[in-house]
Amino acid sequence: MCCRFARKVPAVVVSVNYRLAPEHRYPAQHDDCFDVLKFLDDEENRSKSLPENANLLRCFLAGDSAGGNLSHHVSQRACEFNFRRLKITGVVAIQPFFGGEERTESESRLAGAPLVSIKHTDWMWNAILPQSEGFNRDHPIINVSGPNALDISEIELPPIMVVVGGFDALIDWQKRYYEWLKKSGKEVYLLEYPNMCHFFYVFPELPEAEHLIAQVRDFIHKVSSNINK
Repeated sequence: MCCRFARKVPAVVVSVNYRLAPEHRYPAQHDDCFDVLKFLDDEENRSKSLPENANLLRCFLAGDSAGGNLSHHVSQRACEFNFRRLKITGVVAIQPFFGGEERTESESRLAGAPLVSIKHTDWMWNAILPQSEGFNRDHPIINVSGPNALDISEIELPPIMVVVGGFDALIDWQKRYYEWLKKSGKEVYLLEYPNMCHFFYVFPELPEAEHLIAQVRDFIHKVSSNINK
């Protein structure tokens, strides 16, 4: 998927191999992703790791599923950090993996969906939550727009594209995320694929998968063009 983005966007794509739960619980994954940004912000590291034409002032965070969750939280963290050279200018959250204590309509209707069934997601949330007592699935790391949501109205988040699929059990959480961003005054775009399930984009033979890459390319071009105005 990263290679397909690199060919079509075009962009220098950096893929983060973050630590996994349950051996490494939250916030290990967020720390790993954020450490990559700090690593690239260092001039010596950048010169050794990236081609000369890589523009750190136009850094887009993109992630699918768990990576979509990470892309939001890491971008929020980046907006509150004083980088020397790097700037996050856009976020692409592809079917971001959010949840909560409540059972949504889409979770109940698509309870037996592959990969993101209720049984599967319950196990994963329990695996990633901090081991301290008192945490549940309404923790803002999971239910980003829920009762414990952070106030992001004063945080200068970059433009965000949210991608959803109609047969993804998590679609209700993803749409709540989109609405929460809008109500918080953020520039956000919703891209819907009504007939697609979770992870549909990994199948390059699907027209929707090719369309998604084109839409991400156009989003990056649009945001980058606005910076020049």
